Amino acid sequence: MSSEFESRIAVVTGAGSGIGLKVAELLHEAGSKVFGLDLSEGQMGSVATFVKCDISSDESVQQAFAQIKASTDVIDLLINNAGIGAAGSVEQATTEEWLKVLNVNVIGTSRVSAAALPFLRKSNAASITNTCSIAATAGLPNRAIYSASKGAVLSLTLAMAADFIKEKIRVNCVNPGTADTPWVARLLEKATDPVAEKAALEARQPSGRLVSAEEVARSILFLASPNQSAITGTALAVDGGMQGLRLPK
Repeated sequence: MSSEFESRIAVVTGAGSGIGLKVAELLHEAGSKVFGLDLSEGQMGSVATFVKCDISSDESVQQAFAQIKASTDVIDLLINNAGIGAAGSVEQATTEEWLKVLNVNVIGTSRVSAAALPFLRKSNAASITNTCSIAATAGLPNRAIYSASKGAVLSLTLAMAADFIKEKIRVNCVNPGTADTPWVARLLEKATDPVAEKAALEARQPSGRLVSAEEVARSILFLASPNQSAITGTALAVDGGMQGLRLPK
């Protein structure tokens, strides 16, 4: 039996590592042609066609999609996964940090989506899936800028779903909890006590562990699948129960 992703054309941003890389790998295994957009090729190897792209730049995004257009005029799946983090409260946040994170996480998602829309409109089962975060729906300490950016991604997902539903382009997002990714590993490296910090991150999720990149990636594929044609404007929590559960200590 053929996969629902066989012969599909997918664009994955942030495909060089972490969740984006795992999405690219799973789509490749399922028979999709994958274009991986990132600042560097990372670990893509043969699972995706590397397209250098800085999603914070209009010019870079335009050049990336011009390169894609040389190979195809149709995109079936867009996975907006690229993003950056920031630590601290509003007291520590600088205007430069605000502008940088919002430009990548929010405007970057928008500019990539806008560039992909002419391609998506030519698909018979188009979908956009954004990587959001539990930070969009729960107050996390020392994550003011990041949380605000992901709250905007959640609202943007809903707005895009409403804008394009009549064109049969579905738009959804996943809200991961703290995931075992290179980005989290880099945050832990900066901690005073990385072992204790990781234990605290694991303990705040009811499952008692970090979410794996593959778990998030498989949730993205679920939402992106043409078999889920009734799902749009949905945020899927992949957080080990962190958002919805309140367990006794």
